[in-house]
Amino acid sequence: MRQIAVTALALAIASGCAHRAADDSATQQSASADAAQERREQDRSRTKRAEVESAELESIEVSGSRLVNQQAALPAASLAAPPAAPPVAYMPMPRPPVERNTENYAEFEDNGIQRTAEQPVSTFSIDVDTGSYSNVRRMLAQGMLPPRDAVRVEEMINYFDYGYPAPTDRRQPFRVSTELAPAPWDDKRVLMQVGLKGYEVAREQIPASNLVFLIDTSGSMNSPDKLPLLKESFRQMVPRLRAQDRVSIVVYAGSAGLVLPPTPGDRHGEILAALGQLEAGGSTNGGEGIDLAYAMARQGFVEGGVNRVILATDGDFNVGIFDQRALETKVEAGRKSGVALTTLGFGQGNYNDALAEKLADVGDGNHAYIDNLMEGRKVLVEEMGSTLLTIASDVKIQVEFNPAQVAEYRLVGYENRQLAREDFNNDQVDAGEIGAGHDVTALYELCLVGMGCESSDALRYAAPTPQAAGTGEIAFLKLRYKQPGEDRSVLVEQPIRRQDLRRQASESLRFAAAVAAYADLLRGGRNMSGFSWDQVEALARGARGDDPWGYRGEFLQLLAQARSLAPAPGPDTHISQD
Repeated sequence: MRQIAVTALALAIASGCAHRAADDSATQQSASADAAQERREQDRSRTKRAEVESAELESIEVSGSRLVNQQAALPAASLAAPPAAPPVAYMPMPRPPVERNTENYAEFEDNGIQRTAEQPVSTFSIDVDTGSYSNVRRMLAQGMLPPRDAVRVEEMINYFDYGYPAPTDRRQPFRVSTELAPAPWDDKRVLMQVGLKGYEVAREQIPASNLVFLIDTSGSMNSPDKLPLLKESFRQMVPRLRAQDRVSIVVYAGSAGLVLPPTPGDRHGEILAALGQLEAGGSTNGGEGIDLAYAMARQGFVEGGVNRVILATDGDFNVGIFDQRALETKVEAGRKSGVALTTLGFGQGNYNDALAEKLADVGDGNHAYIDNLMEGRKVLVEEMGSTLLTIASDVKIQVEFNPAQVAEYRLVGYENRQLAREDFNNDQVDAGEIGAGHDVTALYELCLVGMGCESSDALRYAAPTPQAAGTGEIAFLKLRYKQPGEDRSVLVEQPIRRQDLRRQASESLRFAAAVAAYADLLRGGRNMSGFSWDQVEALARGARGDDPWGYRGEFLQLLAQARSLAPAPGPDTHISQD
């Protein structure tokens, strides 16, 4: 009996252990199922997060030549259905901050075609600025087309020397040259070229110069193409400075500072040391800098000499003075006191072209843009005589076209230099300046009477066109200018006759026409009757001529770069004449 009890007890214990083992097994299975479910939820969460991140990455916009078809670049296997296993989640690389481009260009529209019978007189101020050309070159070199308003045709044309004859008598500061020839983009139309050439002055004959370098050292100038390029460009100029010259250096960044007081120009070591210590940092207060610069110019003022502030900046100087007109007033007051202002632009991203050009205009100076060290040498060494020494001020051009000979005309460029007809005789109206040795070129496109190239119909009720019998004059050219320091202008007059029309344009006019057509294409190609990039290149290549400095050769390279970036022309549209 005892044995039976022991056996029953053993069986009960074994049964209890079995139940506990089963319960433990069930618990483990439940826990395993819960863990599996949790892993599946985590996998789904990671998968969803990866898909979201992938969608975010795919939503980044890429422009320019770096835009590629990513699917086309993938191997065929990668385009198949995704594997069953979820992708591994990852954290995307942090995106670098994107600086907003705040470059500023004054908006303008191309000059329109004028009917001579309705508007026979064209009046404008000359312009010797070249900043648009080198700024556009910078953009093309970076693989992008320039904004339309960054392209000013007259500055493109005036970047080049066209070999106009210089005056033989220094009592007349410049000589006028004119030419008439068929337009290369439309043989029914005629180009009229007006060229001015200032007399050359040897460097040793330039009067003593009082120069104040007003240099932007704000934080925005902390870039290799800004302050470092500025310093290297100015260093090239220092060996040309003479004992009779005076040089000051003023900087502005948050507050203005005097780095170099008026110093004799032959102390090259001191000037170079002052340039070498310049560093970028801080915000910009252009207003305070200009005040101090003009104060230094007054302190070192040279009677009968050159007195000029040279402002070098990326144009982003609006901290402390928010009213552009107030800034212009400062510059205008300096001009009236005998101190001119030249502006030099540097860099990209925040370049204020509109303000830099405007201040130079108000300050009786010129504006250039320096995009590389070679341009720095061109502006500050090779052309420094023309930059410093003004030989004619307030130069205005007025052309009266003969409606008996000219049906229509269009001034190429100079849109922001237009003057009212009555401004031509008003000596109180400010206009452009010509420096020693400067070239200035203006082009008109004409439709002569009887050529069948009119773009608009004559007015039905207009007065009959007067006939200028026997004169053969196409136009009558008038120029006004002032000798430096004079208040009254001098008048120059010259008729332009139809008998002067050539069968073929000279090399000078052909190259100027090529540059004008290049600029027109960059602005959208609205004015040159479908003249193509290939035709512009052929025209420029055939007129390259003597090119000792390589500027025309470089132009051909820029032209090729612009053509490669320009959108392909659409299919030809044929309009039925039935």
